[in-house]
Amino acid sequence: MRKILLIGASGIAVMSGSAVAQSASSPDPTIDRVVVVGSRGEPRLATDTPAPVDVLSGEELASKGYNDLTKVLEFLSPSFNYPRASSGPSSAGARPATLRGLGPDQVLVLINGRRRHGSAILNFNNTVGRGSVPVDYNTIPVSAIERVEVLRDGAAAQYGSDAIAGVINIVLKGQDDGGMASLQVGETDRGQGRTLIARGSKGLPIGEGGFLSVSGEVRDRGDTNAAEIDPRFGRVTSTLGDPATTDAQIVLNAEAPLGEDTAVYGFVTLAQRDSEMSPLFRAPNVSPAFYPSGFLPIVNLDLLDIGANAGVRGTLGGWDWDLSNTLGYSDGDYRVSNSVNTSLGLASPRVFYGGGVRYGQNILNLTVGRPIEVLAGAHLAAGVEHRVEYYKIASGDPASYTLAGAQGFPGFNPPRPVEVDRNALSVFADVEVSLIDGLEVGLAARYEDYSDFGEETTGKASVFWRPVDLVAVRATASTGIRAPSLQQQYFSTVTSQILPSGQLANVGNFAVSDPVSVALGASPLRPEKSTNLSGGIVLTPGGGLSLSVDAYSIEIDDRISLSENIQGAAVTAILQANGINNASVARFFTNAADTTSEGWEATLRWDTTLGENWQLALTASYGSFDTDADRIQVNPVLPQIALLGSASIGILTDAQPRNKALLNAQLGVGDWTFTADAVKFGSVRIPTAIGDQTLEGSTSLDVSIGYQMTDSASVRFGVLNVTDEYPARQLGDTTGRPYTEADPLGFNGREYFLRITTEF
Repeated sequence: MRKILLIGASGIAVMSGSAVAQSASSPDPTIDRVVVVGSRGEPRLATDTPAPVDVLSGEELASKGYNDLTKVLEFLSPSFNYPRASSGPSSAGARPATLRGLGPDQVLVLINGRRRHGSAILNFNNTVGRGSVPVDYNTIPVSAIERVEVLRDGAAAQYGSDAIAGVINIVLKGQDDGGMASLQVGETDRGQGRTLIARGSKGLPIGEGGFLSVSGEVRDRGDTNAAEIDPRFGRVTSTLGDPATTDAQIVLNAEAPLGEDTAVYGFVTLAQRDSEMSPLFRAPNVSPAFYPSGFLPIVNLDLLDIGANAGVRGTLGGWDWDLSNTLGYSDGDYRVSNSVNTSLGLASPRVFYGGGVRYGQNILNLTVGRPIEVLAGAHLAAGVEHRVEYYKIASGDPASYTLAGAQGFPGFNPPRPVEVDRNALSVFADVEVSLIDGLEVGLAARYEDYSDFGEETTGKASVFWRPVDLVAVRATASTGIRAPSLQQQYFSTVTSQILPSGQLANVGNFAVSDPVSVALGASPLRPEKSTNLSGGIVLTPGGGLSLSVDAYSIEIDDRISLSENIQGAAVTAILQANGINNASVARFFTNAADTTSEGWEATLRWDTTLGENWQLALTASYGSFDTDADRIQVNPVLPQIALLGSASIGILTDAQPRNKALLNAQLGVGDWTFTADAVKFGSVRIPTAIGDQTLEGSTSLDVSIGYQMTDSASVRFGVLNVTDEYPARQLGDTTGRPYTEADPLGFNGREYFLRITTEF
């Protein structure tokens, strides 16, 4: 980690301004539909892109009543999914989000066009995104965002590894004056989830034409619990809902000119999270001396997240150039209370330090570009990028991992120390050419060389043709990769898990190269490779009306996932032969599956003025997503033991909604604003104690009303989930936890919020 921090500090010390992908605030409402993601040429309208892009303005995001960015995106983008994991200490602490039904780490996230670092936390629980390393969207406050661009298309050749399902570009505010402050309160119909959110932003000028935009946010959210009476004990024993969370965040975004053709720029994001969640209830017979009535362990996650970018850009000899350095660091520590290590008897403490994880990356990037003068409307761009990554697992207190370990979260204790790094070098180029008026063709290629698994080359071709003003057709074809993360290659620990059978067991997660993994059939990880095809039509009849319909197919070979929970006499013998006495189940990462994802998406948007002081914005969108397993690899060492069983395959293919429909409406009448957001999630299939079950999807309706009290002050009141909808109940539950964590609706029921905002 020291190497990365020194490289990042050196880069940031000589650079500082605004990335290519950012734009200053503008009163022009059409700026919200201008797109920069997906192209290194001039910004364009969302209706003129060769692949579908959702453009969500900061005003749209801020108008919603949700308490974090991920929930807002779920209700505005048809392909974005946000399952509400609650009991797993890894997935609940940094909840994963997905695009097009694929994995959380198969979508690339950018901040101002720069690659965002992943979380240090790997999702090792049996939920959506199992085995993935997500980017934590909720470390970016809504108050700092100018707009969000969601590119629904493979773009690894343009942006590098991970961009298989698409790219999400978060563009930060770049204001040189003015500001805002807001205070929001709320709670659920049950009197739970009490929420307090304080937000603010301020723009300051720097010299002639420069700016410093400062944004901050503090969120305090109480826990929610939809658990019911546990039939085993005649009382509520568990929790099922949002963890109690406190977030504090600040974002700085700046730019300053250096002469006529040069500018320095940079941003800093800093986030701190303290969250508290509970795994499964422990019965009275687990530790009668300490907890004669049973107990519910509490796992606390302390998360620190830092991002920083600095750069300088300009023009020289007709070439636009941009040199930047981007640093990212994520640090998570676990503490366990109301627990016990049963192996230590009466000498056991009840509070433990469970260890922590650290991840960092540093990226040095140089991009150059220029118009091609011999071809009208043509643009050439090329560049080189160097990335260094670091990963470490810090062991917990000895009492937290000895033998049975702390109940709820046995502390980290890898068989061998985990402190690793790697580097990757990539060279890329793309060209966009307008062959004739209305016809644009794009080509991109990228070569990447990783120090730990070798070389890969990807490419992309796109075409956009508007034969008449009313109609445009578009298509793309691309190849992509996703390199195995350091976390997936080296993560190793023992944790308490509830198996699909309902059994609670200590599960050993072993590094791919660990002798236990090798003996059970593991082999060195290979990068995922994808082939993306998409095509669609865009209609723009005028009057603020547009319609796009796109279909896609994504084939992914060697998909990386956690293996099945492997157990039995042969597994026990291998574990004991390697000195592992505190686990009865083993698993590791594997390239055991090939999948194909197919679907289509449609978006209808209408922005219009109905009369004097009457304005209407209406968006209706739909997405259909179907993922199937094409190949499941046979275990090469123990053929009788499956690398992936039905439960693991189901998480890859069926644990996310098969479709999703959205309707977002906003009506402005003078000083009043009325909004309604409706979403219908499709069905999911989940493993249960009595076999697989298909659950019908849920529906939610949110409404709110806002009033502009003065030129600078406004108030908004809203109701989330007006009909008090809950997910479908899963069968076979015997613990009082009737809802699946795979359902993106969550378990909070109806919720109310009130927000007061002032602008200055």
